[in-house]
Amino acid sequence: MIAILASGAVALIVSLFGTPLFIRFLVHRNYGQFIRQDGPTAHFTKRGTPTMGGVVIIMATLIAYAFANVFAGSRPSASGLLLLFLMVGLGVVGFLDDFIKISRQRSLGLSPKWKIIGQGVVGIVFSVLVLQFPNDRWRTPASTHISFSRDLGIDLAFAGATVGLILFVIWANFLITAWSNAVNITDGLDGLATGASMFVFGAYVLVTMWQMNQSCQILSSVGQSCYEVRDPRDLAIIAAAIVGSCFGFLWWNASPAKIFMGDTGSLALGGALAGISILTRTEILAAIIGGLFVIIILSDMIQIGFFKMTGRRVFKMAPLHHHFELMGWGEVTIVIRFWIIAALFVCAGLGIFYAEWVVG
Repeated sequence: MIAILASGAVALIVSLFGTPLFIRFLVHRNYGQFIRQDGPTAHFTKRGTPTMGGVVIIMATLIAYAFANVFAGSRPSASGLLLLFLMVGLGVVGFLDDFIKISRQRSLGLSPKWKIIGQGVVGIVFSVLVLQFPNDRWRTPASTHISFSRDLGIDLAFAGATVGLILFVIWANFLITAWSNAVNITDGLDGLATGASMFVFGAYVLVTMWQMNQSCQILSSVGQSCYEVRDPRDLAIIAAAIVGSCFGFLWWNASPAKIFMGDTGSLALGGALAGISILTRTEILAAIIGGLFVIIILSDMIQIGFFKMTGRRVFKMAPLHHHFELMGWGEVTIVIRFWIIAALFVCAGLGIFYAEWVVG
């Protein structure tokens, strides 16, 4: 418990005091954001705001995780290292995207093709490795079962180990691509994605702590209510570190933002969300906990699909937060109301998670 609190506190301090230093570095280098021309006109004033702030979020998380393990005198687990690999790997893809935008002075970075390839390479490596490294109780970081709040009866390895591995890799990469793009699309208003991520990963701190206390690996009498999660403590430390790093970053990212997280941060946070859902066996439940991200990416898909079919638009502009901007809502009003929606989804997800344990 102390290691989890220490992780969040260290990440908060590093992010809170490291972000302004990073802002000065970016300003000195003239690394500013370029704004898409077809977006809301109110965003043109944000042109030149430093971006790539996700670097601070990632670094604060890594430093906090290392500190917590040294503080507790424990070794990093396979689950923790693989989750950080996924977060950093997608952060590198996002960094390349941001850097191309800055260096070529345009609002478009990596082409969709190369971004998907980058996400795919990182995702494939992650999804293969999480089925390796069994501990002394023969539990690997992930399983080939599809999960809700624990593994369901749907086993992707039903047709054999090789086919099961391929199906799991496809399923895991779908989750990784979907969540990283969902957080990326949500990152369109000052503080929106950062605040929503705080709520979601805060929920996962509670989920992993509960799984740690109800682990099948430590309970003397194992029943259906225990959790077959390999390293819940390490996952709780990382989730707390992400909450702390987002909390500190939000101080500078809140409207009017002094810095944007950029694709560096949004892809990293989305990847971390996908990874922690896989490692905690809450892949489907995550769609409820992170419901705001789901709604926003669905609004984009609906807009594109409906326009291609009919030539008309459902929303004034997609994703959804831009629709409300064009309706005349203030940016801060939209962000706060969307935070409330994110919090309601988190409460619903945690309620379902606990209710399933009670019934089980």
